[in-house]
Order: sequence, then C-alpha cells, then structure tokens
Amino acid sequence: TIPSHPPLKAGNTVIGLYGETLEVPCNNGKAKPEDLLITKWKYVKAIRGDLLVRKKDQSASVLAQDEYKDRVSMAENSSLLLSAAKLSDQKTFTCMIVAGADITEYPVNVLIHKAPSGLELSEKAKELEIGKPTKLGECVAKDANPAANITWLKDNKPLIADGKGILIHTSVQEDPITGLLTTSSVLEYSAGKEDAHAQFTCSSQDTVGQEQVSSPVTFTITYRTENISLEVISGGRFIEGDNVTLKCVADGNPAPTSFNFNLKGDVVKVENSDSYTLTDVTRYTTGEYKCSLVDDPTLEASRHITVDYLDIKLNPSGKILKSAGDAVDLALYFNASGKPTVSWSKDNVKIDKEPKFTKLTYSDSGRYECEVTMGPLSRKASFELVVEGAPVIRQLSKKRSEDGRHKILICEAEGSPKPTVSWSINGTSLDESPFINGKITHKITVVPTVNLSVSCTVYNELGQDTRVIQLSPSKYDVKV
Repeated sequence: TIPSHPPLKAGNTVIGLYGETLEVPCNNGKAKPEDLLITKWKYVKAIRGDLLVRKKDQSASVLAQDEYKDRVSMAENSSLLLSAAKLSDQKTFTCMIVAGADITEYPVNVLIHKAPSGLELSEKAKELEIGKPTKLGECVAKDANPAANITWLKDNKPLIADGKGILIHTSVQEDPITGLLTTSSVLEYSAGKEDAHAQFTCSSQDTVGQEQVSSPVTFTITYRTENISLEVISGGRFIEGDNVTLKCVADGNPAPTSFNFNLKGDVVKVENSDSYTLTDVTRYTTGEYKCSLVDDPTLEASRHITVDYLDIKLNPSGKILKSAGDAVDLALYFNASGKPTVSWSKDNVKIDKEPKFTKLTYSDSGRYECEVTMGPLSRKASFELVVEGAPVIRQLSKKRSEDGRHKILICEAEGSPKPTVSWSINGTSLDESPFINGKITHKITVVPTVNLSVSCTVYNELGQDTRVIQLSPSKYDVKV
C-alpha cells in the first residue's frame, strides 16, 4: 500500500504519521544500480532482524517472523513500506544492496509523529474575582507524539506566564500501552474588570504543523463595589402629587442587593431591591437624598430633588358690585418655586395686561380671569365686576324721517342695571338698541300736529333722569 502522506525527511531520518503507512526510502530514493542482485531490509535487535529480501528478477520475500511479518512490503523503487505505523517503529531500518561484488548498507532513522486526538478545555472556573489568582481551567491535548505544546489565549492573543497574574502549570503523561503522550496545562489567572467579556481559548501546535483550538469561553468577573451613584428614574423636576423613584446604582459584581436610603434624615433599609419610591410628593419633599451600602456606609451618593409648587390668591374675588366712578384695588399674590408667567382675559377674550380700575365706567363690567403658569403647573383665579349707577340721559335729540312726514325722537342714556325708557307721548316704530357697556338708545317716531313738549324718562332701581325736547308740526319744523 502506498502511504497517503509522503514521509518527512531530515537527513537520514524519516518521519511517519501514527497509524498510517510509512515509506522508508532506500539510498534516499536514488536509482537502482544496473548490476543490482539483492535488496534487503533489516533492523537491529537482540538477534538479527531481517524483514524482507528481493533478488534480481524476483518478487520480494518476507523474512520477518515477529510483529513485522504482516506489516512490511517492498515498493518497486526498493523503499520499505511499513503499514499501521506506531511508536515502537521508532528505530533504525537498514537497506542493504548487493551490486556485483559490492555490498552497501543505507541506515535510516524512523520517527513516528501523531497529532493530538483532541483538545479540551475543562474544569472551568464558575467565576473570576478581580485581583485574586484563580484556576481558570485545564487544557488537555490527548495522545500525541511528541507531546503537544499548549498555548493559552485571551481574545486570540497569547498569554505569557509572568509569575504574578498569569501562572501556567504544564505536565505530560505517557500512556503505558501506546506510549502516546498527553499534555495538560492549567492556567491560574488574576482577572480585571476588562475581562468581563474576554474570550479565553487554548491551542495546541504539533510538529506536523497542525493547530487545534478549543471553543472559546467567557467568565463572570466578580469584584467589590467601588463606586455608587443615586439616580432619579422618574425624571428631572417634579410637581406636587408626583411619585419619585430613587435608584442606587453600584458598580460591584454581583451587584449589592441591599441599600440604605437616607430620606432627609430618615434612614430606610431596602432589601432585595435597589430602588425606593417617594409617593405623592409635596413641596416639603424638596431636599437632599442619599443612598449607601448596608455593609459599607462610607460608600454614599446623594441627589437633590426639587418639587415645584404654585399657589395664587386674587383680591378681590367672586362678584364685585361697584358704582361708576369708583376705584378698585386689584392685587395678585403668588407663592411659587420659580418665576411664573401671568396672563389675563376679560369675558374669555385675552387682554394685553393686568387691568387697572382707578375710575370705573360701565364698560369695565365683565368677568376677569388670570392664569398663572410655571412649567406644567397652571393656576386660575377670577372675579366678576359689576359697575352700577343711576341712569343719566346723555342726549335727547330729534330728526326728520326720510319721507319728511315724521319726526324721530332719540333718547340716549347710561346706567346700570339696564334702565327702562318711557316717553310722555305715544309714538310708533319703537326701536331699542342692545344694552352694551351700560349704554342704551331708544327711538320713537311721531307726527306732531301742534307744538309739544316731549319728555324722555329713564329709570332703574338706583334712580331716574328726565329730559324734555320741543316739537312743532312739520310745516313749521326745521330740520335738525
């Protein structure tokens, strides 16, 4: 059988692969002499170890009576073919050539190599503690020859033993039956925080040039808490009635499960949680809050919490009755955690500025509302101003109708509540304007036949007023 892999040659040494057919060349594979008579293979042992011989123009004959009896054959080029190579084949084989009257021997040293049958990373640590040398694992390369060299790697970069944070212990065991060698390598490693996501592997390199790499593994890195911070989960600023959740964050691994929360002087221990919720906060909740480790109170973090509030008071308020010409002192008071914005409206229509009432008129009557806002907070207050006064006739006038046959009398008055208008003469086409801002206009149409004095009277519950106008028949009347 021709070997599947050509032998590795080093001078007069041939390296074969374990379990495969090894070809041992005669005279380094040079051409056979023309006068070749006999080719014979043998090896040295206690007694003569002849393997096989081939005479000129004959087939090779097996001479061996030991373990090689069924494993040896001779190739056409006189090479020795040795099947199922094993470690016991590591010896010197000699090719003897008889050519003419000359006898020449060519000794060849045979070495058998074998790659590890497997590479396994076992006995892995459950976790690594920062700064503490810990057995990370054991890497085993089984059944090799020569013994495999094992290298430890972190993130594909070799780890070099330094006697401090990296300790590597290597041992080799020989199988008493096969003679194959198993290499074991134990890594003791002192981890750092940066190793939290590091991938550790081991690799073996054999003399044949084959490399095997174990599956990567990662480890939980444990370390004591060095820093803590207090976070406000619910947001930045708050208003009364909100819920505020405080969270204590520690950088240890595993993270602490119990904390002390200092609530403005009152210490509350929280177990199996890192959070504490302040419910239905008020302005008095504003202040500094702290959290610390239960087992190390010196590790402490703090946070200032502000609860915004807004109170307003409007004076006067409700319904206000005033007389025309009076003054009203208006005052808006507020108590707030910040600077608010104030806006005003009258009868649901926005006005540009705060109203001033130094001398009331009927047009000042209405419903006034102020809205005070600060961020999400909004407060409203209102009052209804009613300006009252006895009615006064501002003007009593007349004019001719468009057809020239009638007189139109016009009585214009002010007062509040709404005045009632009466005339001393009956007329037609009565017309009354809407009562707006304390003003009312009343018109009647008359046809005078004689000279008349016509009066207009306006009155309400606070008083009355009367004025008189002179009328004459149309033919004497002059257009006003």
